[in-house]
Amino acid sequence: MHELSIVAAMIELCEDNARIKNATKISEIHTKIGVLSGIDKEQFKLCFESFKEGSLCEEAKLFMQDEDLEGECECGFKGRLDGKSFFCPKCGGKELKITAGEEFYLMRLVME
Repeated sequence: MHELSIVAAMIELCEDNARIKNATKISEIHTKIGVLSGIDKEQFKLCFESFKEGSLCEEAKLFMQDEDLEGECECGFKGRLDGKSFFCPKCGGKELKITAGEEFYLMRLVME
């Protein structure tokens, strides 16, 4: 379960940003989670709820947005891929370059 280490790193990053801005509390955390990131959103939320206690994120609400899988092909296709397909929807080629959907992003913090 790597969600635990991701949550720990995220809370540390949030607290670092809060300290830089002289904030005493983080009330909202907005994330974007790629469909191929390997992060189980339910486990992520459970880990966050468990580990936010005692941090500046203790009262924070967690918002998770999905990031779709997107790719580019040498045929000129650029766009969203259905499901977890690695074949170009335009030409059927297998030389797709994945351009989105594999990452985890901390998008926005609301601090007080």
